[in-house]
Amino acid sequence: MYKEKVVTLTRPIPQSQVERLQSEFPNFKFNPENRSLSHDEMLEFVRGAHGILSILTDRIDAEIIAAAGPQLKIIANYAVGYDNIDIECATKQGVFVTNTPGVLTDATADFCWALLLAVTRRIVEADQFSRAGRFDGWAPLLLLGGDLMGKTLGIVGAGRIGTAMAMRSLGWKMRIIYYSNKANPILDEMGAVKVNLQHLLRESDFVSLHVPLTRATDKMINAETLSLMKPSAYLINTSRGKVVDEKALVQSLKNKTIAGAGLDVFEDEPTINQDLIKMNNVVVAPHIGSATIETRTQMAKIAVDNVIAALSGRRPPNLVNPEVWK
Repeated sequence: MYKEKVVTLTRPIPQSQVERLQSEFPNFKFNPENRSLSHDEMLEFVRGAHGILSILTDRIDAEIIAAAGPQLKIIANYAVGYDNIDIECATKQGVFVTNTPGVLTDATADFCWALLLAVTRRIVEADQFSRAGRFDGWAPLLLLGGDLMGKTLGIVGAGRIGTAMAMRSLGWKMRIIYYSNKANPILDEMGAVKVNLQHLLRESDFVSLHVPLTRATDKMINAETLSLMKPSAYLINTSRGKVVDEKALVQSLKNKTIAGAGLDVFEDEPTINQDLIKMNNVVVAPHIGSATIETRTQMAKIAVDNVIAALSGRRPPNLVNPEVWK
């Protein structure tokens, strides 16, 4: 019976879904500490597992998959992205890999706008200025920021989140251009125009990144591409940190070849480049784009649904390597 199988949870998730796993799988085991397991700890932790519910910060490589053993059936990632998992190895071993798409679209798109507004209107600077007791009255030139109304928003990666980000621009009557591998009918109906990346970078007042991390997107925003942006433009990244060459971004910000950046993800997480930390024209957040109670709970439910489906002999609903299903 599937309930006799061993399921491992690598880090705490919303308690209702921990209890659900405990109820479904008496042999369930989990890491109760709110930290990522080291690679060596993970090797031992997953031994004998039929299912692994992993977090995006877990590196599930070939060694981890082998350590689990030949009975491993599913790696359910608690995230939309799955670049932390060796998909090729999992597929060769007949292991399902699943993710949690769709549910975090709105929360992440909202947070993109929070970053955009924060950096453009200098909200973090204003908060620090006010808390330091420096506010002595209204002044014509105090903390001047940029306008949004009628500006051009460039969406790099027109998937679910990129589309939701664009739709939220309607209130500001923004012009939308987007770069994507294929046309997006929703954006096209809004009057958005599909362009190449170079054109988008040259024309946009705001560039928002929504691409997965692949070989093609690794450091796609680099010294060369940043040099195409307007000096008045802002870069927003809630996708993956390695999409941006942070050293090149720092230089662009220092040289004022772009106006600012709002970043929720970083090239070497959890480390954040100290130059970025020190810059007033950068707003940084600790990878919390999907961090609402409702969204994170629903993500957990989807991940658990995937585990239960796979271990009970059904096709997992969010399979990213469908060739494993036979």
